Amino acid sequence: MLVFGDHVRTCDPRAAAGELAASLGAIGCLRPGLARHAALVGALIDAGELVQGLIDHACAARDERTAIGDAGMRLLVALAGAIDRSWSSGFAPDEPPIAALGALLGLAARRWPDTVELRHAEGFAFYALYPEAYLAAARAAPPGPRHVIGIRSIGAALAALVAAATGSPLPQTVRPRGDPFHRRLEVAPALVGEWVSRGARIAIVDEGPGLSGSSFGAVADRLEDAGVAPERLECFPSHAGELGPAASDRHRQRWARLPRHVVDADALLVRGGALAGWIAELVGPLVAPLEDISAGAWRAKHFRSEAEWPACVIHQERRKLLAQTGDATWLARFVGLGRDGERALARAQLLHRAGFTPEVAGLCHGFLIERWLAATPLALADLDRAGRRRLVDRVGEYLGFRARELVADADRGASLDRLAEMIRRNAELALGAAPAVRGSPAELAPRVRRIEIDGRLHAWEWLVSPGGALIKADAIDHHAAHDLVGCQDITWDLAGAAVELGLSAAEQRRIAAIAAETCGRPVDPELLAFARPCYLAFQLGRHALAATTGGSEAIRLRAAADRYARQLAAT
Repeated sequence: MLVFGDHVRTCDPRAAAGELAASLGAIGCLRPGLARHAALVGALIDAGELVQGLIDHACAARDERTAIGDAGMRLLVALAGAIDRSWSSGFAPDEPPIAALGALLGLAARRWPDTVELRHAEGFAFYALYPEAYLAAARAAPPGPRHVIGIRSIGAALAALVAAATGSPLPQTVRPRGDPFHRRLEVAPALVGEWVSRGARIAIVDEGPGLSGSSFGAVADRLEDAGVAPERLECFPSHAGELGPAASDRHRQRWARLPRHVVDADALLVRGGALAGWIAELVGPLVAPLEDISAGAWRAKHFRSEAEWPACVIHQERRKLLAQTGDATWLARFVGLGRDGERALARAQLLHRAGFTPEVAGLCHGFLIERWLAATPLALADLDRAGRRRLVDRVGEYLGFRARELVADADRGASLDRLAEMIRRNAELALGAAPAVRGSPAELAPRVRRIEIDGRLHAWEWLVSPGGALIKADAIDHHAAHDLVGCQDITWDLAGAAVELGLSAAEQRRIAAIAAETCGRPVDPELLAFARPCYLAFQLGRHALAATTGGSEAIRLRAAADRYARQLAAT
């Protein structure tokens, strides 16, 4: 199934470096505290993406030691050291990030390409992966320097953190290539010789592992094949779990015996009380421990019985916790570190001011804090004609507001050609044949006006307050999720609303008219006809792929996939 996609943007590296320099300068003016620390982490994330792009360009054919790569890693190690000092001291006063600025100047002195491709650091954006956790894992590992190898993309920054915390030499990075489940390395013999000749431990650093663990496996394979003794190898992953179901026997057996050094977000932020303390600074003293409602556990708060629960793609859910004060309950939801978190905060504040979403208290280093409403999910079966009209009007106004206020750049989202490919592949796998795509992607593409879509317009995403008002939940970042959709035309959400809310033809016309009036431009009927099978094929693939992981959720996921498949077959 075609569901996932990389978030890649092409940019002028000099412009990115200029923004980074401005961020570092601004950090020097901030008072000690969480906001300054979070800004340092944001700078590391931005620098990591820039360095990844430069190294990828320099090592397009194979990984090797390069002057620009070494200069980039010096920048990341300098930032990692600043984060280490800030975190370990409890955000005590520190000098401005002079070393990082100097390292950035050293990097800028190298010859740069005109453009590079920067890849989004997914763990920092989606999966509550904290740089501080790698510092803690490195502190808990056996002492002493080691040769550190980071797996690009995110592994460049993570390797710098492990090297800084262990006093190791300048790390190197590699990019495994080929089939996602059967990665391999292309590495210059001289670089392999460096790894082999040194007797110290070799630390392999990355997020994951995922379904196959083939990126970790590819690095370990290359080292062992070159003669590195297995006992020299260790890993710094993002979780303590085993490899996924697509792992090879060789990788699975090695993973079982490899030393792995992990500190997860719970140990870092929740059990130690750090996150609770940050939240209390925003909303007042907490009267109970934080309650974890991640991985679909939020459903127990909204539905009377488990039989009513909607399907949930658990492994893609954002981290969620409830915080209880004396007079209110607050939801702490992970929305991303660095710029991702800042943008999510601004978006949440905008939507709340317009009356569509809950009150926002602020941002705590990656967690958005918003009021948890004493409300029930919308029950479509309970609506009379007047209730359905109010729903249509409310959703139309909401989508029109997003289309007017949350405009996106033209390159932020899957192309129509890519969406058409998704329809074909997912439909052929599920139905045996793909439906005819309505309209030509090439002819329709110039008419797309990309916005930051909502992407989740299911009935249970609409909460009914005690006074009867409809409030949109979980409205902040589905356009920036770990999938291929991204930002799309308003017609994506109009198609999604029609599917998820069971709108009649008349209701679909009304909701489109209200959205058009609100945003100030007409809805393109041909784009809307194209969007419906796209939306159905995506949801079909998303739920069907999630169902393959098994577990108690699989029955609900398969039922949802079947429902989308039937509607796709009928288009």
